[in-house]
Amino acid sequence: MSVFTPLERHELEVFLAPYGLGRLRDFQGIAAGSENSNFFVSLEQGEYVLTLVERGPMADLPFFIELLDVLHDAGLPVPYALRTRDGEALRSLAEKPALLQPRLSGKHVREANAHHCQEVGSLLARIHVATRDAPIERRSDRGLDWMLAEGPSQALKLDDEALPLLRDALAEIAALKPRILALPRANLHADLFRDNVLFDGNHLAGVIDFYNACSGPMLYDLAITLNDWCSHEDGSLDGACARALLGAYAALRPFTATEAELWPAMLRVACVRFWLSRLIAAESFAGQEVLIHDPAEFQRRLAQRQQVNLPLPFAL
Repeated sequence: MSVFTPLERHELEVFLAPYGLGRLRDFQGIAAGSENSNFFVSLEQGEYVLTLVERGPMADLPFFIELLDVLHDAGLPVPYALRTRDGEALRSLAEKPALLQPRLSGKHVREANAHHCQEVGSLLARIHVATRDAPIERRSDRGLDWMLAEGPSQALKLDDEALPLLRDALAEIAALKPRILALPRANLHADLFRDNVLFDGNHLAGVIDFYNACSGPMLYDLAITLNDWCSHEDGSLDGACARALLGAYAALRPFTATEAELWPAMLRVACVRFWLSRLIAAESFAGQEVLIHDPAEFQRRLAQRQQVNLPLPFAL
């Protein structure tokens, strides 16, 4: 189970009292997390999610709270931070920063179809449209500079097939970095995988886990999302799902000519980001009871993205 900081019932009850949400009925750790400790919390007045932030500086947390407030005010189904009676959103529990949020309804989708992808494309566009005029600035700690810094040492640990794949991708990132950073910007979810989206039947009911959110190129966020939602087991793209996602997104936020030109490369950049983070996590948490995602999944996807036959729709 990926709960890095276990909690005792009595300490949780003391923490929850200032919210005025009634007695604690039950709580349990959530196994799906790979970076933070999350708990389902059942109180008399409803169901909630408690997050203990395990990674990242304390100074970033007001950004997440503000961003989720903006998205909630824009009508998006996000888990905004609840306040205590005294107006506190960010608090401390077990010596960790802690946030209490409403628990959203719905379930994760394992096998995504074109309708799911269409819903996700619209949702991502709404996030970008809600923030593009005045992005709340936060630099990603898994951005281009991080990839270029961490990539070479990870490449040296790879086999003869994988090493040139990563090496060439890093060279492309270095060459394109100025053009990528000049692309149209907004606030990004930056981790909009299937396990961070909730569906209630065919309806997209919620999007969770904004702890990788940042400001940056909207096209990068789109590439991250499409790589997860629209990939087959072998890493190749599902054309019908990809076209559904891109079409729904473009209907709300049209693309530019430069975005259309950089799109194939951006799909590769997004693969590198998660290939590297999974390689590092697999090494760091080896032998521990922590959920570790398979790094080879993104190696396969990057190999398949060497040739991309999926243009952006309606590019200007």
